Amino acid sequence: MRRFGFVLLFAISAFAQKITVEFDQAADFTKYKTFAIRAGQLNSPNPALNSELVKKQIESDIESNLTAKGLTKVTGRSDLNVRYTLGTRRNVETEAYPAGWRGLGTRIVRVPYAQGTLVIDLRDPATRSLVWRGIAVDEKRDSTKLEGKLHDMVRKSIEKYPPKKK
Repeated sequence: MRRFGFVLLFAISAFAQKITVEFDQAADFTKYKTFAIRAGQLNSPNPALNSELVKKQIESDIESNLTAKGLTKVTGRSDLNVRYTLGTRRNVETEAYPAGWRGLGTRIVRVPYAQGTLVIDLRDPATRSLVWRGIAVDEKRDSTKLEGKLHDMVRKSIEKYPPKKK
């Protein structure tokens, strides 16, 4: 039973979302009050993830999460320009298990999964530089299930804005 719990914990952590944040250490994030969503790219071989509806969902989630952080969306000149990219690709992971007589052999199992990456960039138009980047990676066995995870990917990324200085 103990071994099963460990395997279950490993399986859950292996397919969890990973959030990474990069930012300009010299940027003063208190001066940013407004944002505008400027561009979005969907790079997926799956037509379900390459649709205008997915683009609208991502932009709506970005807008609501940044607004919750105290920023105001504008259509003209802004303090921050938001750009995002969603990409997916298929990967295969191999796992080795003891097998055979008395566990002396090895059984190799191929586990296919889809890796979806959402990159959200916040750029300062005054300096034309990248000031913050959130990268959310989610691994699913079926890439169509990534569409249901986009809300969480955006939310978890923007939770880390503004960054805490080191």
